Amino acid sequence: MAVSIRISLQKRRLYLQSDGKVIKSYPIGVGKKATQTPSGNFTIVSKVPNPGRRPGGPLTVYGTYWMGLSKKGYGIHGTNRPSSIGHYVSKGCIRMYNKDVEDLAKRVSVGTAVKITP
Repeated sequence: MAVSIRISLQKRRLYLQSDGKVIKSYPIGVGKKATQTPSGNFTIVSKVPNPGRRPGGPLTVYGTYWMGLSKKGYGIHGTNRPSSIGHYVSKGCIRMYNKDVEDLAKRVSVGTAVKITP
């Protein structure tokens, strides 16, 4: 079973695919006009739960999970501002509801292909 991720910036949706078929779809927030999310083919290179968060401390801007992409400085992550999902709001990263990014993180591994389309 080949799992991959496809992201539509225009639709502001992330699609989890298995052998090319969509098995799950999530709403996302993407980069603002001045700091657009890059298009292209990438891979997940890291997975970090609770990025930058001290035990018991507040959520950071990266929410409950960070998955770094092969384009340095960009990733798929949760948020401490759930109202931002569905909008052009980030500095280029793909922002998800925390419950969704945690679900996605369980389903993908380092090396998973990520295709981002305009």
